[in-house]
Parts: sequence; structure tokens; C-alpha cells
Amino acid sequence: MDYERIKEKLSILADAAKYDVSCSSSGSKRKNTTNGLGDSSGMGICHSYTEDGRCVSLLKILLTNHCIFDCAYCVTRKSNEVKRAAFKVQEVVDLTIHFYRRNYIEGLFLSSGIFKDADYTMERLIQVAKKLRLEENFNGYIHLKSIPGGSDELMREAGLYADRLSVNIEIPTKSGLKLLAPDKKHEDFMKPMEKVKNEIIQYKQESRLIKSTPKYAPAGQSTQMIIGASGESDRDIMYSANFFYKKYNMKRVYYSGYVPVAEDPRLPALNSQVPLLRENRLYQTDWLLRFYGFDIRELLNEQHLNLDLEVDPKLSWALRNRHLFPVNINRVEKQLLLRIPGIGLKSVNKILQARKFRKLNWEHLKNIGIAMNRAKHFITCDSREFEVKEPSSEYLKNVILKTSSGKFRKEIGTQLSLF
Repeated sequence: MDYERIKEKLSILADAAKYDVSCSSSGSKRKNTTNGLGDSSGMGICHSYTEDGRCVSLLKILLTNHCIFDCAYCVTRKSNEVKRAAFKVQEVVDLTIHFYRRNYIEGLFLSSGIFKDADYTMERLIQVAKKLRLEENFNGYIHLKSIPGGSDELMREAGLYADRLSVNIEIPTKSGLKLLAPDKKHEDFMKPMEKVKNEIIQYKQESRLIKSTPKYAPAGQSTQMIIGASGESDRDIMYSANFFYKKYNMKRVYYSGYVPVAEDPRLPALNSQVPLLRENRLYQTDWLLRFYGFDIRELLNEQHLNLDLEVDPKLSWALRNRHLFPVNINRVEKQLLLRIPGIGLKSVNKILQARKFRKLNWEHLKNIGIAMNRAKHFITCDSREFEVKEPSSEYLKNVILKTSSGKFRKEIGTQLSLF
């Protein structure tokens, strides 16, 4: 093996893979029952954190950065002057095993540029996963980026060896995709998503009757959108995300801020890179839709096309709906309790349990861990210490921003340091 050449390939193709975003808990439960290598049970991906707080990592690379397409926003576009490289299938298998044995990784995240055509590229991605599972007896986490336009047969085979599959939608709207990636068709993204969804449904139905049914993509499927490359509003982005969650049973939709990688008149100017804070607000909105019972139309609509960058989307909603507040923390139902700014999912469950035994006051709420600087303006309880009637939502927003400014700057600074 030419170690210097492998090292060079790894440098090129790991750097090119950094634009693929997938930093979350995997949700896969692939047990190691055959004395093989690895175990993805409870593990996450991309230097993420599992439910029990462990930080996990994986080898994240492209199979190749050669590509037949010329998408304006992509660093591997065929017209871009970058150094090209490609791994052989066995090289990726060997790298994964060597890295795992040295305790560097707990899984593999494999994507690729498209060379020759979609099926040819997809076949090679599947060969990597298949060799790892069948020849190396590898039970660690595998995430394959599916290739838009890949055949149904290949999508089915991929799910038998990968824990998670994903097809990146890339641009949130059809018009944006047509402008920036005219070689690609919207239906080429939808078809593999539909196939994966149907295969997962079929697997779940068959596994209830036959326990030995082969697993199919046990961690589900995800997708990713590039934010800010084609001028969509936050409403356009989140309406698209909401569609994918409902239509294709997505586990996650990821939002990747546009990073200028090439000069192109169709793209925003280099000085207009999407602020990290906008990404953060989109993820917060995504969380509210999936776990807090919000409807997308409550957060973004004709009157509110973009999210407020100054405050989080839950607080923004509450300031627009002050007629619903304040609520008594000891009597309010769970649905509205989830909508109080400064109170998260864990705190909601603690409050519901605690108030079975006694009426809660401000001291109890502080001990539970809610963000009092926000929550106190929207609730009453078995105390009267913080009951203040602000004259307007704008005034209240400024009060909260003033009391949160130090924490806010620290929070944003921490996020920026991650990048």
C-alpha cells in the first residue's frame, strides 16, 4: 500500500466532505452479536453526543471529489479548479478498519461526487458498506449519502448495509435548484427518498411478523439544505423541511449555511455569507416543530417571512401572542407549558411531576432549571415576586435582551468556536 498516496487522498477527500452536515445521535441499534468489530447501539455520528452524554466520532470522507455536474454552490463542481482524488473501494474499507482498531472512530460517513453516472457511483458506495459488513464483520455505524437518480434496486440494497441513508435536497426550492444546478432534476431527489421511506415501512411491518427480517436503514433517512445560496426566505426553507418530515418520514433535516466556494454570478457576493445565527434559528424552529407541538404557520407566514435573529423563535411567537399569557404554572396544560419561553422539554416534565405534590413557587422553578429571565414574564405561580406588566411586546423584548445580553454573547461565541 502506498501510504503517502493514501494520506494525500485522505487529506483531499476529508476536507471536501466537511460541507456534508450530519451531527446528531444516530438512533441505530445494530448490536454486535457475532464477535465482530464495532457496535452502533446507542452511538451517534460526526463528533456528536448520544443520549447518555458520550461524544462519538466517525470517519467522514468522500469516495471521490470528481463530479460530472457543475452545481454553482458546490466545491467539487466540474469547472472548479481543485485537486482531484478518488479512493478505491478496498482503500475505504481498510481505512475504516484501521481507524476503528486505533479507537479513532466509531463509524463511517461516506459520500461522493458523481462520476460516470448515479448508479455507477451508488454501486461503489454500497460495495464499501457490503465489504465492511460481510467481510470485516463490522457492526459500527455506517451512514451512506445516497446519489440522486440512483435506481430503486440500489436504494434497497444500500439500506441493507447502512444504518442511515440520506439524499441531500441541496436547494430548498425547485426554482433555486433550476437556477444553480440546471443539470439536476427535482424528481431525482424525490424518487430515492420515496423508495427508502417505503422500504422502511415494509421492514417495520414484516419484522412484526418475522423476527429474522433483515434490518433496513434502522436509523432512518435524512436530508440537507444549503441556506442562503438562492435567496429563499426562512418561511420557504422551513415549509420545505416540514414537507420532507411529513411526506418522507425524515429523521432529520440539516441546514447548512452557504459558504462561498467559487465565483459565480448566480451566487450571492462573497461578503454575504449566511450568518451562523440564522442556521441556529432554523434549527431551533425545526426543534419546535418536531418536539414542542408548534405548527409551521404559527412561526412563519405571510406576515413573518423570516425569523427574528435577536430572539429565539419560541420567544418571538410568545411576544406576538401575549393575549395567551401569563399562565399559572401550577394549572396550565402541557401543550401550553411547552410554549412558555425559557422552559425546555426536560423542565416541562419536571414541572408536571413536581406539581402533583405541591404548588410551585419561583424558588422551585429556579431549582428545576428554567430560564427565569425569559419565563418570569409569561407565568404566575405560588409567589408574586416577578409579576410585572410591561406596556408593550417591544419593551418586553428589550428587557429580555438586556438581561440576556451577556449570556447571549457567550452562547454565540461558543458556537462560533466550534467552527
